[in-house]
Amino acid sequence: MKFLADKHERYTTFQLLEEKLDSLVSPVLKTELITYAAEGIKNLILDLSQVKYVDSSGLSAILTGNRVYTNEGGIMVIIGVNDHVKKLIKISQLDTVLNILPMKEEAVDAIFLHEIEADLKREDEE
Repeated sequence: MKFLADKHERYTTFQLLEEKLDSLVSPVLKTELITYAAEGIKNLILDLSQVKYVDSSGLSAILTGNRVYTNEGGIMVIIGVNDHVKKLIKISQLDTVLNILPMKEEAVDAIFLHEIEADLKREDEE
């Protein structure tokens, strides 16, 4: 599986450089997403701008990543979703579960907002 990872202080951008997110690529993607979370990365931007096709195993890998980051108190934001993939996500009713935004700048803003909300929640609990 080909990808680019760009680590920042509060998030990492993970760009999948594959046209198909299918049963050949999905297990590796799932492992990478879990590994990044285990390494302490709490927030991830998953860039699917190169992906033209996703099957059910690809959706499963994305859902696993989303669950892992959510359980760690972080957020996973998906960007660069083409119309075909967006339609599949909508048909699968995952558009209500996944954080999908059109551009990286919006994803970064969503991460910072999530961090602020988490900080405020922690202050309220103390």
